[in-house]
Amino acid sequence: MKTRKLLVALIATLCFPATATMSLAKKKAEMTSYLFAYFTGNAPEQEQICFAISDDGFNYTPLNGGRPIISSDTIALSKGVRDPHILRADDGTFYMVATDMRCSLGWTSNRGIVLMKSNDLIHWEHHTVHFPERFKGTEFANVTRVWAPQTIYDKSAGKYMVYFSLLTDDKSIPYDKVYYCYATPDFSGLEGTPKVLFDYKEATIDTDIVEDENGTYHLFFKTEKAGQHKGIRKYTFTDLHSPDTWKLRPGFCEITKSDVEGSCVFPLIQGGWCLMYDCYRDHNYQFAKSSDLNTFEYVQDSEMRGAFTPRHGTTIQITKKERKRLVKAFPINNK
Repeated sequence: MKTRKLLVALIATLCFPATATMSLAKKKAEMTSYLFAYFTGNAPEQEQICFAISDDGFNYTPLNGGRPIISSDTIALSKGVRDPHILRADDGTFYMVATDMRCSLGWTSNRGIVLMKSNDLIHWEHHTVHFPERFKGTEFANVTRVWAPQTIYDKSAGKYMVYFSLLTDDKSIPYDKVYYCYATPDFSGLEGTPKVLFDYKEATIDTDIVEDENGTYHLFFKTEKAGQHKGIRKYTFTDLHSPDTWKLRPGFCEITKSDVEGSCVFPLIQGGWCLMYDCYRDHNYQFAKSSDLNTFEYVQDSEMRGAFTPRHGTTIQITKKERKRLVKAFPINNK
């Protein structure tokens, strides 16, 4: 009897990875399109979350006639949001985080972030994290900006990690530095106090982290040191919490010589990766592709005109069913 139980346990152990792999492969096989979440400009009416869809990852059509799919004055303390990051969780839940800010109040006027959660990409539950209140009595109560939050699942902690750049007015954080907190299990707030994710020793914003098929993380970020070229650089590593082992890759990742921000990297359905970023002075988005996340090939610039004028956003893959549901809820040519 004991031998039989051991045999059953061994079979179950050997089969589980294969089952998980098949489940993951099935999930990937269901993806047919892309969803781009973004905002459109610096005016109060433009600091809203908009959606666009694509079938190739490079050419996008705005939903809802280009108008917001969520009104900022219903979700943000500042009545404006920027830099939305969207993530599909393994359990099918969608998470979105955004900068709670109206730039008409100044570039050092934002004091927190917005957390959102959805099961269908249509209806979103939202919560705000106001740093002066949430972290009262700490240096983080003195933030003048909490920029470009993003979310990633931390396998070692078994939690979703929200990371962002911080700057304070009391010189405790003298330049934009990247910190993180873990989201609460219901994604309604942040646990503990922010911890440094990495310190580039210079102003650093717009961090984006992806994991490749070999388990290597690729962290893209924008350098912001005055008097030097401000562009997108990259670290590679296998441990999120051992920055002393991270490798800084030489050079910059963007193809253009223009000023850029808000890089987003996502896997392409047909294989390889897309790197896109906001050429904010040229008023267009630029798309590049890569097979290894180390070298990038120019694909195209997208003119920002008409109903599609994206600024700093992020993209995920979606299924045919999800695409159909989005178009029904937010018609493409909605007048």
